[in-house]
Formats: sequence, C-alpha cells, structure tokens
Amino acid sequence: MEQPARINQDVVESLQATANRIRIHSLISTAEAGSGHPTTCMSSAELIAAVFFHAMRYDVANPRSPLNDRFVLSKGHAAPALYAAWAEAGAFPIERLITLRQLTSDLEGHPTPRLPWVEVATGSLGQGLSCGMGMALNCKYLDQVDNRIFVLMGDGEAAEGSVWEAAELASHYKLDNLIALLDVNGLGQSQRTMYGHDTEVYRRRFEAFGWNAVSIDGHDLDAIISALDDALTVKDKPTIIVARTKKGKGVSFIEDKDGWHGKPLKKGEELERALAEIRESDTETETLKMKSPEGRTAKPLADGGQSPADHYEIGQQFATREVYGAALARLGSENTAVVALDGDTKNSTYSEKFLKVHPNRFFECFIAEQNMVSAAVGLGAMGKIPFASTFACFLTRAYDQIRMAAISQANLKLCGSHAGVSIGEDGPSQMALEDLAMMRAIEGSVVLYPSDAVSTEAAVKLAASRHGIFYIRTTRPKSPVIYPSDEKFEIGRAKIVRRSEEDLLTIVAAGVTLVEALAACDELEREGIRVRVIDIFSVKPIDAETLRSAARETGDLIISVEDHSSEGGLGDAVASAVSPLGIRAHKLAVSDLPRSGKPEELLAAYGIDRRAIVEKVKLLLSEKA
Repeated sequence: MEQPARINQDVVESLQATANRIRIHSLISTAEAGSGHPTTCMSSAELIAAVFFHAMRYDVANPRSPLNDRFVLSKGHAAPALYAAWAEAGAFPIERLITLRQLTSDLEGHPTPRLPWVEVATGSLGQGLSCGMGMALNCKYLDQVDNRIFVLMGDGEAAEGSVWEAAELASHYKLDNLIALLDVNGLGQSQRTMYGHDTEVYRRRFEAFGWNAVSIDGHDLDAIISALDDALTVKDKPTIIVARTKKGKGVSFIEDKDGWHGKPLKKGEELERALAEIRESDTETETLKMKSPEGRTAKPLADGGQSPADHYEIGQQFATREVYGAALARLGSENTAVVALDGDTKNSTYSEKFLKVHPNRFFECFIAEQNMVSAAVGLGAMGKIPFASTFACFLTRAYDQIRMAAISQANLKLCGSHAGVSIGEDGPSQMALEDLAMMRAIEGSVVLYPSDAVSTEAAVKLAASRHGIFYIRTTRPKSPVIYPSDEKFEIGRAKIVRRSEEDLLTIVAAGVTLVEALAACDELEREGIRVRVIDIFSVKPIDAETLRSAARETGDLIISVEDHSSEGGLGDAVASAVSPLGIRAHKLAVSDLPRSGKPEELLAAYGIDRRAIVEKVKLLLSEKA
C-alpha cells in the first residue's frame, strides 16, 4: 500500500498554536461573561482548528456561498470555541469575543444564525447531525456541488436517539460529503458519560450503521489531519472521526476534572494561572487562513416534472390531505427550490403525489420524525423550501426540533394530517388533538387550517411564499368544496362564509367542524334562527378584526368549534382575539380522552357535530333572552 505523504510539521505547529489561541479566547470570553462552558471548548480546540484551517474550504466574506463547506457545532455549549475560530478566520475582530453572552451581541450563549457564519441554532443536544445531514442531502443530490459538511458532536449527546436516526439515514443516502467528529471527552454535565473514554464503543456503533468510522487521539494534530484527509477521499459512506479528548485540556487544575461543566474561571489569579499554562507552549508560527472554495462549481438539479392543474367545483368532495399532495406537486413544478420529506406516511399524507412528479426532490425519512424535521431545517439553511409531512400526532415527537427550528429562523413547512377525532376507528394514539396548541406556541409560526380543496391549495402556496415556519393542518375525511376555484386567501385573514343582517350569533370553525357549522347553520335557519359562520383559515396570525366585528354585530355572542383539545387550540386563539373587548368566547372542543369509533359517532360523542352546535346556539340565545 502506498504510504501517505508526511504531514507538514510547520502546518501542525501553526494549527497547534491556533488551537491554543482558541482555548485562550474561550477562557477569557467566558470569564468576562461570568458564565459559559470553557472546558468543553478546550477539549475540542485541536479538532476545530484542524477542520477550519486544514480541511474546510470557505469564503469568509460570503458565508452563504453554495460552494462553501459548512460547519455545524452540534455541541452548542462550545460556542466560545466556535466564535474564536471564526474570529481567527477573520470573520470579525478578535476584540469582539469579549462581548460573549451580552444582550447586544450576536455571540450568544449557544450559536444562532444571528451570527451570519452560523447555519443553524444548536444547544439542544442531538440535533446537529440531522441538520448537517439535511445540508449534505442538498449538496449531493440537489445542488450537486463537491463540498463537505462537517459536524462536531459531543459524546454526551450520543445518548440521544435523534443522533442514531441521522446516522442510519445518512448511511442510507450514502452521504460521503458528511464528516462528523465526535469529541469523546468522557465528562457530561453531572457525571462521567455512559462510556467514558471508550472510543471503540462509539466507533463500532457508527460502523454498524454503515459509516466509515475511525478512532484517534483528539489532541494529536497529525492524527486529526490524517483522519480528515482520509475522510475527504471516502466514497458512498459518511465518515465519523471518534476523538479521545480531555475536558479542560491544557490547564492542569481543570483538565479531566469533574465539576467544571458550565463553570467559567474567575477573573484574576485563577484565570491568569490557567492562561500561563497554555501560553507556556506558545511558539512563533504562521497565522493560518481558511482555504478558498475557488474552482468548485454547482450543477443544480434539472427537474422538468410537470403536474397538471386541478379545477375544483363547489360541492365536490375531497380530503384536504389528498389536495395537499396534489398542490405540493404543482408547486414543485413552479419552483425547483421546493423539496419534500416524509416519515413513511406518504400514501396517507399524499406527499407521494410530489414523489411521482419530482422523484429527485423527495427524501423518504422513514419513521424518524425528529431527524426528518432537522433534516428539513438543514435543507432550508441551504436555500431550499422544504415541506415535511406526517400524521400530525407524530410531530409531537419532534417538538424540540421544531422549537429549535424557530431559534434557527428556519424556512420550514410542516404538514400534519389525520388531525382530530374525525380520523375515526384508528383511535386516540393516531388523533392529533394538541397540534394547534403546539404550533401556535412556536415563535413566529404561521398556522393554517384549510377546510376544503381550494383553501388547501392556497395554504400550500402561501406557505412557500414567505420565509419562516408554517404549519398546515389537514384532515382525513372528504369534505365538500366550499369556495370557487379563484377564491383568494391571505395569511391572517378569515372568511365569512355565511352572514345576514339578522345574525344573532357567530360560529367560528375550520376543517371538519366548518362543515358541521354550515350544516348547523342550515338547520337553525329552517327554525328561523340566523347565525354567522366564519372560516378562521389562519389560526395564527388570527384575524382579530373580523372576529371582533362579527361578535359586535351578533350580540357579543361567539362560539368556536374545533376537532382539537379545548386547551390551546382554535377556541383559545379566538378568545384571545375578542377578550380585549370584554367579549366572552364559548368553546366546543374535545374535552375527554377519545376512543375508536366511526367519525360521525366521535364528532357526536365529543360534542363537536352539527347537533351539538345547534344545541349550544339555542342554549346561549335562551340564556341571553
């Protein structure tokens, strides 16, 4: 076998000096802040220095260039080391590092994209590899550019299931452009990690998942460089470099010592003593620069798939979940940035319609919703418009990933199907009754709840039209088309579906309960009772103006009806809109643990069908009389 060329020792010395400066910057910035995690920065200093100044190719002045390699710090509490590396690379002045954790600084306690060189927010452990995997999917299959995605993880987060979800899917998609580094410093927050410094355990596990896996001394730069160089040549497999390190490396009184997690050194004698130990190894070396990606080219995927337009006639019956898939396929024909992901439910969410027309822009994520959401975040960070779909109830499993997506300021579109008791016989484990509450609580989210084919088509287009996190709630049963095909919908605007000058009360609904509300309206009208019906469509932001006006015009009586828990959903959104005027909003919602049954039986059993609406209206009007 041909022997590898000898590693340039001048480069090694310069990288070691850079690693030491990363340690020094991390100690000083955390001491200045009075908080932070310097010891985890110190364990990873050589790994970061080698990736940044040996392996990565990056145009620092153009952080969004599609030709750049990418670096994801999954162990986000090592943020001071990340900031130190970017400062050393010339992204911003070294002096700015002492603004760490200050209110006006972009150098936050854990990385966020407020700093332009950060792709995704991290800090909730176990998510960085999934985000990096999404970026790698984009580069290998969509942009088709020969760059690399580097992800630095901690050994503590390897206990997270999402790490192994990412590991298996990265292997499935043969992501040879994904290179992970596992910093095995053996110390968690409160005790030793599960396997301590046993790097072989981690190496064998990743190897079993189909990775090219090597274990090294994570403070030996010759070994790190060699491992990185080898990783750049591997084909059809992601690579992980399992690195044995020591937390607090370089400072004798904290190195490999428990009790120092999240604990900065005190300014003064303690800090100076630590800095003196690191500076003892200082030598005069060349200042390193990041390598340029010049010469790389991207060959974006050519996709000529076309999906025919549908025309919907009022009264026709369609399930909104089915229309979602058709609308997404059409959107994909109009915009090649649109990609789709699914969690092995594509024949139920109907994202399979997108797969049929645009197979090269569809990624099956299997039953691993946490990884699916983070992979979508990674795709969004690379300029794509990702739509990820599954049963709405299963998105609860990925709620932390959705929460972190908001902190990432991600461009993420989620579709949850099979919402509410109206799914029928499958029973409560499959019924999403908390999804509206969950998604309303996400900062900056838009929550759309279409009720027919036309509004579903509009919801998909609206989700793609604006950057941010969108949630589209679709349902299983077929429902009649209510609107003409050219009806316009807007984010933050409701639709008044029925109204008259004699309306005595306002009913607000969406999805299957809008159908029930309209049926109740017809029955009440036959008895001489007129009511107004509003399709809320945009649950967040909610159309407070329309709701308040309707309530005032209908005797301050307003009822919300929803196939959702009574907590945090449509009813609470309506109440928050009208309560400032002193109007009390009445709610019909699912307020008990449901069971299996036919959809119409369940709607009746939990008091959200047309009969329940009629009874509630009559009760409120009688009480007012």
